[in-house]
Amino acid sequence: MKLLKRTLLIITISLASTLQAQNTENENKSSLDKESYYQKRAKEDAKYEQEFSAKTKEEEKQFWKDQKAYEKNLKKKDKKAYKAYMQGKKDAYAEHYNECNHHCHHSDHYYSHASFYYYRYNDYYYERSPRSRSINTNVRVNTPSVKLGLF
Repeated sequence: MKLLKRTLLIITISLASTLQAQNTENENKSSLDKESYYQKRAKEDAKYEQEFSAKTKEEEKQFWKDQKAYEKNLKKKDKKAYKAYMQGKKDAYAEHYNECNHHCHHSDHYYSHASFYYYRYNDYYYERSPRSRSINTNVRVNTPSVKLGLF
């Protein structure tokens, strides 16, 4: 009787561990699918942003505001998906940076947001404005101090 109970216990434990391993494998697979989906979505969004041309300043401002709201909501809802999305955006912006020279005409809003996704855009964005050629020099004049003491 003891042998039968032990055998059933061993079989039950091995079946439970096998089922748990299969569930973990399925969860990992769905996690990878979710990550690849959000990376692909981010690359599509980045391409749309790079080609976006607003008719008015207000329309452009609203577009970028909506985009930031989407990212903020995704971060609240699912951090893994947000990380995958942001990585996809960074990759897409880095790729576009290498292809985009002075022939691309992006708005100031674009460069402002692009610098968030890819750090090298920061330099490009600020190079667009003329640099000042003034030199600042600080001159400091100290007067000698005299101390008097009584003995």
